[in-house]
Amino acid sequence: MSSFAVKTKVFSGVDAFEYLKGYPIQNVYIITDPFAASSGMIKNLTDVLDQMGAKYTVFSDVVADPPMNVIIDGIAQAMEVKPDSIMAMGGGSAIDTAKAISYFYMKIAQVPKPFCVAIPTTSGTGSEVTAFAVVSDKEKNVKYPLVDDIMLPDVAILNPKLTLSVPPAVTADTGMDVLTHAIEAYVSTGATDFSDTLAEKAVQIIFKYLPMAYDNGNDIHAREKLHNASCMAGMAFNNANLGINHSIAHAIGAKFHVPHGRANAIILPYIIAFNAGMRVISKEDCSYAMRKYAKLAHLMGVGAGSNRQSVKNFIQLVEGLIDALGIPVSLRDQDINEDDYKGFRNIIAENAMADACTPSNPRVPTTHQIRELLDMCYYHTAL
Repeated sequence: MSSFAVKTKVFSGVDAFEYLKGYPIQNVYIITDPFAASSGMIKNLTDVLDQMGAKYTVFSDVVADPPMNVIIDGIAQAMEVKPDSIMAMGGGSAIDTAKAISYFYMKIAQVPKPFCVAIPTTSGTGSEVTAFAVVSDKEKNVKYPLVDDIMLPDVAILNPKLTLSVPPAVTADTGMDVLTHAIEAYVSTGATDFSDTLAEKAVQIIFKYLPMAYDNGNDIHAREKLHNASCMAGMAFNNANLGINHSIAHAIGAKFHVPHGRANAIILPYIIAFNAGMRVISKEDCSYAMRKYAKLAHLMGVGAGSNRQSVKNFIQLVEGLIDALGIPVSLRDQDINEDDYKGFRNIIAENAMADACTPSNPRVPTTHQIRELLDMCYYHTAL
């Protein structure tokens, strides 16, 4: 038995903010990052709220890899504001922060869930349509994925104009996060025909439009396509879950603060090869993952006569995209000292094994295999 649900109502396009006028919003708690607040980007939202006669309070202390102290501060202010609506504007960190604040505010204040609106300003996390939020414990250098359907936003506003200011490097990193979401959801043990359809479309869009947006950030058509792909991949993995690509990226990001999408990109070719049993002939049955990756290869026009060769071709396609986006090919290229890497390798592997994304990976890894994969990613071992 399988299930598929899309709770969040999605409004897309350059006039998407206008749809908010159809909701009885009166007291809004806006959670955003300093750039969105100081650059004037937030006016896209507040101008509409002013027209609606709604009052609002802005919390703009969001930082990357949202730490618990920021979330605690946000909860304290929410207790004072008592909002009927919580709106997040920003990248994945802003939306995850808003989800966590809303979640704990409900628990602590014992109040119904505020109406939740997510407004992404990057095309990457898909957090606007997922029940996931990742928070960080800075003291322990650990990232904790929170998962609860109550954190699903009620509405997502996809306005591509908000992404025009995203620099090329961030466009590349977040776009590769989308691709990883789609590919991992596609081969997940929880995949269904419904999630596969969204994942396949997201993969096609990313390969076509991510290089366009990277080369020309003002290409509004490419930006809109990436925004849509990010949302579709989010719907796919919210239903199918992810895998060890994200588990390892979470653990690496917590210890070495590598941007999440970049970590995913560096890891991705190795995870595809591992899941498909490509690097060595595996004693395990890796045929499920191999068949699914081969289907993606055929979808992208690089399929071959055998599944094994098709997967090799797909890995090369992924590597070509990574190269075109100027993303480093190894963790060592991220200025991670070798002694530091060796000192944290075991902890990273253990944290990856304990990550919430690991159980749905198509091939069950051991801690030793995670360590081997980490070494390959650090030293850029040839596949």
